[in-house]
Amino acid sequence: METVNLTENQKKARRNRNIALGAVLLGLVVLFYIITLVKLAGGMAG
Repeated sequence: METVNLTENQKKARRNRNIALGAVLLGLVVLFYIITLVKLAGGMAG
């Protein structure tokens, strides 16, 4: 089995993509949480 040796630029690009993907996922979690809170608060008011 051969392993792939990444250059420093490739490692940096992969790390940046992983950070960006994590930020997007975190943003979605926060968005869904806020939407849930707004729906629950709206349901209790009526």
